[in-house]
Amino acid sequence: MNQKTKKTQKLKARLPRGFVDRSAADIRAVDEMIAKIREVYERYGFDPVETPLFEYTDALGKFLPDSDRPNEGVFSLTDDDDQWMSLRYDLTAPLARHVAENFNEIQLPYRTYRAGYVFRNEKPGPGRFRQFMQFDADTVGAAGVQADAEMCMMMADTMEALGIKRNDYVIRVNNRKVLDGVLEAIGLGGDEQANTRLAVLRAIDKLDKFGPDGVRLLLAEGRKDESGDFTKGAGLDEQQIRKILFFIGITDYAKSAGELAELVAGTAKGAEGVEELNTIRSLVLSAGYEADRIKIDPSVVRGLEYYTGPVFEAELQFAVTNEKGERVVFGSVGGGGRYDGLVSRFMGQPVPATGFSIGVSRLMTALKNLGKLGAEEVIAPVVVCVMDRDLDSMGRYQRFVQELRHAGIRSEMYQGNKKNFGDQLKYADRRGSPIAIIQGGDERASGIVQIKDLIEGKRLSGEIENNVAWREARVAQVSAPESELIAKVREILEGQAEDRKRSG
Repeated sequence: MNQKTKKTQKLKARLPRGFVDRSAADIRAVDEMIAKIREVYERYGFDPVETPLFEYTDALGKFLPDSDRPNEGVFSLTDDDDQWMSLRYDLTAPLARHVAENFNEIQLPYRTYRAGYVFRNEKPGPGRFRQFMQFDADTVGAAGVQADAEMCMMMADTMEALGIKRNDYVIRVNNRKVLDGVLEAIGLGGDEQANTRLAVLRAIDKLDKFGPDGVRLLLAEGRKDESGDFTKGAGLDEQQIRKILFFIGITDYAKSAGELAELVAGTAKGAEGVEELNTIRSLVLSAGYEADRIKIDPSVVRGLEYYTGPVFEAELQFAVTNEKGERVVFGSVGGGGRYDGLVSRFMGQPVPATGFSIGVSRLMTALKNLGKLGAEEVIAPVVVCVMDRDLDSMGRYQRFVQELRHAGIRSEMYQGNKKNFGDQLKYADRRGSPIAIIQGGDERASGIVQIKDLIEGKRLSGEIENNVAWREARVAQVSAPESELIAKVREILEGQAEDRKRSG
């Protein structure tokens, strides 16, 4: 009995959940954006550094999600010496390792920036990816809050370099020491109150989402959402809640600084935090950054187990339409703060550090909403058609395309299998090519080329009604000696650019 030949199982092409393929347009948009950010960082005297995608898991440390498993929150594997390695979760922990490992060679303060992908082993969802890009800048070895003030000013300058107008963004600044001082002042100091403090901080972080009334519920017994799900509250009394709501409700820091100082009076950490906020405010005002650009805002809560002093957040204030069709304020596109404990883990000695991180993908979405990316469109390549496939003809076509490239003109020789001239023009049209170069046997014998303006041709084809009119409108295709190919192509491209400028 003949055995039936087993049919080969076709492999299903599928993208892993939480990851995305990036189009040419998205890649170019990110490159354009990063170039503008890099220019600001370089102007401030920061230098680039690059760390690998993998770090030993213990180097990433306690700043991962709380768990005993080394692959919780991160993608991990074991090396051949049984040590756990993980894809980096952010760009800051690898920098801390780099600084500690090279501490005797680097110059302090160490001012550096880097862009790269980070990976999070978390459940993906709308707008929540397992791989995304960050762009960080950090100063390591500078203890004074003037370094934090400079970070805030650099964030503001970066927003404006990207074309985001004043009043469309604000850099909001707070201080973890002030937060801790307020909590201590209302009786939530000490290790035994750690869980309550965490519940309070998480409630404050929901201010933008739920408003003061929602935060009040989360600070008290709890809050039930529209679906009926109940979130247990921090269990504070009315006096404690009132003081916290006053703190996070400060909108004019200059008017409320005195009351805030009274609120944290008697707490060393709180008083120190208020003084640091006052110093930052004074420094940025002296440099010309008013509160419409850099604003002291006590509602900012970041990195509950991470930051040790000033914290800051870059927030976009214009409205966009979300996936539900609702108009919402765009919100945060980056942030950072002082993290004096991170490098110290490796060193056994204090090493002050401050920095901020920009979420590249989120910021790119914002810039697209504003029409600030892709303004400089990429011109598709000029296509040199392949009319004859003998060696001499192919050599000529290759020479034409190389001459165009060496002249700085993006171009390609048709590499497909289609021999039909019409199919090659269809290919060029689908590519959005501006020009096709054509040379058949007759043109080759005369030493000329036909140069077809595909943009003008497409326009004329919509206006021409008969063959007579078509022949009269042959300005869309011109003949030129081979020696004038570059000059003629440039002339057509410049004309097309001028047309785009006029219509734009």
